[in-house]
Amino acid sequence: MKKPFILISNDDGYHAKGLRSLVEILSDMADVLVCAPEAGRSGYAGAFSVSSPLVLKRRKDIAGAMVWSCSGTPVDCIKLAFSEFCQQRKPDLIISGINHGDNSAVNVHYSGTMGAVIEGCIKHVPSIGFSLCDYREDADFSPLRSCVRTLLLRVLKEGLPDGVCLNVNFPQASVFKGVKICRMNRGVWVKECEKMHHPRGYEYFWITGEFISEEPEAEDTDRWALDNNYVAVTPTKVDVTDYVTMDRLKQWEMGLELEMKG
Repeated sequence: MKKPFILISNDDGYHAKGLRSLVEILSDMADVLVCAPEAGRSGYAGAFSVSSPLVLKRRKDIAGAMVWSCSGTPVDCIKLAFSEFCQQRKPDLIISGINHGDNSAVNVHYSGTMGAVIEGCIKHVPSIGFSLCDYREDADFSPLRSCVRTLLLRVLKEGLPDGVCLNVNFPQASVFKGVKICRMNRGVWVKECEKMHHPRGYEYFWITGEFISEEPEAEDTDRWALDNNYVAVTPTKVDVTDYVTMDRLKQWEMGLELEMKG
């Protein structure tokens, strides 16, 4: 009970090298529990299972940490962990990753990695997502060790504001230039659907795409940080309300009510 209790999940599956590397990085500084999808669940964002039952399976320990797999989504993993394993001891931190591939810019809205993080944040637990700009199954996560540990110790000591989580992305490099606390880059995905022709005579599609930054020269964004070999740390809020626009739209209230009545 003297060590912090950390719950780990991801969207690449319990077997992924990024998750195994994360557990090994933290095994000496925390009591670690893993509850992660049984297979890849990239792109599931905040999805959870409503039409099919879930199955938990005990898996082989990683660096002394108990590992469970879940048949559902990353969000399902967090919900099940709280239901089945965390009733007596609430996690001090929830961590998702380390993801194979970045989750910068608008990708945060699609990311299963960040889906688990946001679920933890909703549950009022300080939560962090870690991602590396390397999609290879055998990606090298060793350069991340020092930064991951340092950041976690800082969050454990100082906490995070309620309703705020961290989206942390690492460039693919052996040495990083530094750390940037930055905002999400604005951009859009294009060429997202690739049409193919099946030999049996019908058409089908692959979802793919190319990300285009709408502000490539802006030096305060996560994409700029990654492109310039910095670790990008982006505070991310659960509350997506635009309060400035909300105040402006309040001027509509009376007019909308009158129009609706008449």
